[in-house]
Amino acid sequence: MDKQFFSPNVFNHNCPMNPSTISVRPFNLSDADDFLRWAGDDRVTRYLRWNTITSKEEALAYLEKVAIPHPWRRSICLNGRSVGYVSVKPESEEKCRANISYAVAAEHWGRGIATEALRVAIPAALIDFPEVVRIQALVEVENEGSQRVLEKLGFCREGLLRKYGFCKGEIRNFIVFSLLRTDQLV
Repeated sequence: MDKQFFSPNVFNHNCPMNPSTISVRPFNLSDADDFLRWAGDDRVTRYLRWNTITSKEEALAYLEKVAIPHPWRRSICLNGRSVGYVSVKPESEEKCRANISYAVAAEHWGRGIATEALRVAIPAALIDFPEVVRIQALVEVENEGSQRVLEKLGFCREGLLRKYGFCKGEIRNFIVFSLLRTDQLV
């Protein structure tokens, strides 16, 4: 049985989505079709470091070799179906710091799914990584939707990192956001 996280006390009355239908759980190979549906969309993968998934075989290989063995990569599920992912990974040298990344299927953008999923995922990841005191997100300047998600959750916008990271063939500007273990998750 899959370990599943959800806390009903994270309900946000301004959220158009019923959070009881959102869960965060480990990926399974049986998620391949759902994973391909959203990870095969260039709009979803535009800001991700990995390329768009183009076939079921590629989806299965990614799940088996990357998502499932990852220290903390979870499927964001809506009514039990994978519609995105959230990943938390402590840095190899500075274990007090972890990076978070996430994506949601384009047809679900603007519905509060990423926000609610991160409200569930962050406390669960902090339990699994007790040494982490800082979760940070690096968001491309153009990715305004992702910036709004982090701001709604109470992440602090720390600043612009000019020409900081390489993605999809070019060096890009990023905004760094952080949430400390002692901060209030909104």
